[in-house]
Amino acid sequence: MKYVGAHISASGGVENAPLNAHAIGAKAFAFFTKNQRQWFAAAYTEQNIDLFRSRCLEFGFSPDHILPHSSYLINLGNPGEEEVQKSRAAFNDEMKRCGQLGLNRLNFHPGSHLNRISVDDCLDRIAESINLALERTGGVTAVIENTAGQGTNLGHTFEQIAQIIDKVEDKSRVGVCLDTAHTLAAGYEIRTREGFEDTFRKFDGIIGFRYLKGMHINDSKKELATRVDRHDSLGKGVMNMDLFTLIMNDPRFDDLPLILETPDETLWAEEIRMLYALQQSSH
Repeated sequence: MKYVGAHISASGGVENAPLNAHAIGAKAFAFFTKNQRQWFAAAYTEQNIDLFRSRCLEFGFSPDHILPHSSYLINLGNPGEEEVQKSRAAFNDEMKRCGQLGLNRLNFHPGSHLNRISVDDCLDRIAESINLALERTGGVTAVIENTAGQGTNLGHTFEQIAQIIDKVEDKSRVGVCLDTAHTLAAGYEIRTREGFEDTFRKFDGIIGFRYLKGMHINDSKKELATRVDRHDSLGKGVMNMDLFTLIMNDPRFDDLPLILETPDETLWAEEIRMLYALQQSSH
């Protein structure tokens, strides 16, 4: 079964996220565990936590279909000592927040070398950051999102992600989220059946489907291998709907949070319906 949703707002309190997801007909959702543009945020109150949990139960959202997203400020591969400590502290805080809410995964962008250390050193640093977070928290999987490779962002090749995972000590608590727009911009042709099959054969060989913990379902404003991260609404960018048909009819993407991060939130309810309509009857 497919669980489609969107990255919805949690403004006014984290407990509003399940309400907002339910309102657009989502079966999955993503949200920021705190303000994504600030380093620090007030701790959750008991009321925040209780309401979040009870609303997830009420609307039938399982932790397996909720994919919280960490702050954009965090760079777990930051070459600066003081800076990387700040990122690690913020990441640990978000992992703990997920635990408080009864969630089992946290999605994050791996990090950037900022032209100050080598790619390998930066990937090592990201893995070390993940190991430190896993030591200090329990029950939450660190989910690495593939990137478009813009600027000095790492994680745009399957090999780079595999290199990080290879150095994570507890493999049971590391995973991957694939973003369709990032995948295309990074140079993987996923719009044709042949390209799609080839890309996921590579993904399985280099990383492994057992690590896939979610997907971001986005069209892209930018073409193949441009290394530019610009999402578009479904069917409005350079992709065609064929890609989304392939995803919606592939059992390898069952039981995962499939999350829209398309730019026009007024279209989310319609986009969710549109994705479900692409499912071909199994009869």
